[in-house]
Amino acid sequence: MKKVILLCAFLVSTFVLSSCSPIVQGAAAVTTVATMSNDRRSAGEILDDKTLDLNLSSIVRKDTILEDMHVNFMVYNKAVLMTGEAPSEEARGYLEKLVKQKAPKMKQLINEVAVMPNSSYLSRAKDGIITVQIETLFLDQEVFYPTHVRVMTERRTAYLMGSVTKREAEHATNLATKAKNVDKVVKLFNYLLVRPAAEIERDNKRKEEAERRAELEAKKAALEAKQTELQQQIEELNTN
Repeated sequence: MKKVILLCAFLVSTFVLSSCSPIVQGAAAVTTVATMSNDRRSAGEILDDKTLDLNLSSIVRKDTILEDMHVNFMVYNKAVLMTGEAPSEEARGYLEKLVKQKAPKMKQLINEVAVMPNSSYLSRAKDGIITVQIETLFLDQEVFYPTHVRVMTERRTAYLMGSVTKREAEHATNLATKAKNVDKVVKLFNYLLVRPAAEIERDNKRKEEAERRAELEAKKAALEAKQTELQQQIEELNTN
């Protein structure tokens, strides 16, 4: 699994470095390998977020004033994180105003766009690799499902979004800090008091099913061993 993810990082890096046009990224720079079956958003909410993400990217891409700016978006439950670089405070303000006007379904805008020259393609490729590292760390743990936390990295700062409990949030943050070259981790979580009851019930059923399978496998192995033993006894009797 980790080899697959690291290969994705290499492909992302190669694409970014070879691109000559301004980049407008929607959500993370990489595709998560975890399935969406454990996402805490409903199918409708996921679709709404994807639609909003595409609309935001289109708004920036089609505005001639912003065509030379580097802007990223990450959307979760209609809360929008906006990162990147703007040439001036006026341009940053114009961008924020435009997004708020053109995306009325957005519930919250977190503007982390910095006033500075655009980051290099190499810097963005390195950010993509940091994101992959964090998503890989999320796969190798059992406190939360990887789909519960979304990740985006900008200039070596990793941003985390999702609906999680405080325990899950702290665990995700601690894991993210272990990624190589990450300077800072920013938590933008929607906190849950407890895990959803339906999710707990689903996990319990999966655990029970896994235990049943393990029990059946053990019985099967015992029967096969007994069959082998009996076969050996038959062969010995026939020889005698």
